[in-house]
Amino acid sequence: MSNLPRSTTPQIVIVGAGPAGIRAAERVVKAGLRPVVIDEGDQCGGQIYRQPPAALRRPFRDLYGFEASRAAAIHQTFERLRVYIDYRPRSALWHVEGRTLHVLQEGVSVRLMFDALILATGATERVMPFAGWTLPGVFTLGAAQIAVKAQATLLGPRIILAGTGPLLYLVAWQYHKSGAQIVAVLDEATSTSTWRALPKLFSRPAVVLKGAWMVAALRLAGVPVHQGARLIRAHGEVANEGLQALTWRDARGQEHTTACDALAFGHGLRSENQAADLAGCAFEFDPFDQAWQPSADDQGRTSVAGVYVAGDGARVRGADAAELAGTLAACSALQDLSPHTANHEIADLQKSLRAHETFREGLRQLSEPPSTWAREVPDELIICRCEEITAGSLRQCVMDTGACEMNRLKALTRLGMGRCQGRMCGPAAARLLADAADVPLHEVGRLRSQPPIKPVPIHAMGRMSEAAAVVPTGERDD
Repeated sequence: MSNLPRSTTPQIVIVGAGPAGIRAAERVVKAGLRPVVIDEGDQCGGQIYRQPPAALRRPFRDLYGFEASRAAAIHQTFERLRVYIDYRPRSALWHVEGRTLHVLQEGVSVRLMFDALILATGATERVMPFAGWTLPGVFTLGAAQIAVKAQATLLGPRIILAGTGPLLYLVAWQYHKSGAQIVAVLDEATSTSTWRALPKLFSRPAVVLKGAWMVAALRLAGVPVHQGARLIRAHGEVANEGLQALTWRDARGQEHTTACDALAFGHGLRSENQAADLAGCAFEFDPFDQAWQPSADDQGRTSVAGVYVAGDGARVRGADAAELAGTLAACSALQDLSPHTANHEIADLQKSLRAHETFREGLRQLSEPPSTWAREVPDELIICRCEEITAGSLRQCVMDTGACEMNRLKALTRLGMGRCQGRMCGPAAARLLADAADVPLHEVGRLRSQPPIKPVPIHAMGRMSEAAAVVPTGERDD
């Protein structure tokens, strides 16, 4: 039976069909409502449980390893929900105006009204550029994971995986299992920082043991794994097959040049929160993630009534925590829409999520970019590849104008005005600005999001249409 009064038909929209979005939808359906679920992907699962097309299906164990059972549970839950939700795959949210969403759907920009909006937008990678990172053959770790998981494709015959954070070893293990020739795994975290993080990571011992098993499996297979490594330069020519080699420095300061055909790198994850920005949510600087996050209470409520954040889009804690946070955000939305709704789940969900906070602190220690990065990058290094803006031009702007805030830097240099709207260059540029202006990172602020946050074809803008946010379903008796 629905817990809500039968006269109410609130319109709930969920953005994202990963672990958080799916669990949020499950809880809303349980309350007898039919949510709209907007998803950029072709199929549910998000990045962590991404599904390949039917022609490339493989056994769950091959695709998801230790997480095969969780992936299966998430996918099966969503399939059961399909008849009770308004699912809109291949749909990209590009603007939020008050209680209206603008969504690019099937080539048309449609408007959806909502009473409650749950943003389960997931995470994006933190990229710290280095010389040669714009060469063909250089990818992010997330892109490498999409290639092997959703497209059954290896990026190159000889691949190097580099950066920081657990994703580095997960992707390395996935590539090893898929038969790739991994030339090296270059972990920029030192062995000292790893040992310091272990006590916090052991708040979730099963996860730590899985990670240790992956690293051991790589080493036993003869894959060179180096800690304390630093990326120096990718070598190659755009017109001549792109990447050919990588120069890197080991923990002892010795430089090496290693031949390779592909490189995937990244420096941890950060929340994808541009939609929350457009919705008018207040933000706060999170010292653990070293990033600006939507301000939210421990139930997912933001500063804007009716707008909630869940999963890695709120704070990066992993897929297990995302499922809990999705359910919790849905409970909060239902409770706010109907104050008399009894909701005994909330306290248990909050307690379960608190256990993930200590683990999150350990993850941050493993994923932290090198502290000297901003001081060491050369002036000619491209930071914003959309607008081809170099580190030197950003430093010169600070020197000439005294700019010490990100949006001022954007106005003066066009930083973050390209296709990605600052998602890729923003974190690196903020560190450069803080270093050049000699101020703490949090003082330079963040790039304000501007619509469209995702590319929208001009013809789609010209064909904007109205769309109902929720298809009336009536109430169900279960």
